[in-house]
Amino acid sequence: MRHRKTTKTLDRNTAARRALLRGLAESMILHEKIRTTKAKAKAVRALVERSIHMSKRGDLTARRHLLSTLYSETAVKKALEVIGPRYKNREGGYTRMVSVGPRQGDGAEMVQMELV
Repeated sequence: MRHRKTTKTLDRNTAARRALLRGLAESMILHEKIRTTKAKAKAVRALVERSIHMSKRGDLTARRHLLSTLYSETAVKKALEVIGPRYKNREGGYTRMVSVGPRQGDGAEMVQMELV
């Protein structure tokens, strides 16, 4: 039974879900916008917001946290050198989700998630 379990599983086991979210977060930081399903966008939004908030600090602890969250060094470098300083004076709300309609194959609700 799923009593009081709040994690959205996205119909995957833990390792696959973590890998999916890390990959989406890295793509979001590298390309600054992604097109995905609404459920995946809602799940990855917290990870992206946390990563951007850490990149605003720009210290060694933030770098190590980002390296443990994201896959590549290039994404960490871009987060610390480009995205962090861009949002230095912003308190939160770094992402925006824009609905783009249903997907052709299965009708899943698609959104474009982008940095503000």
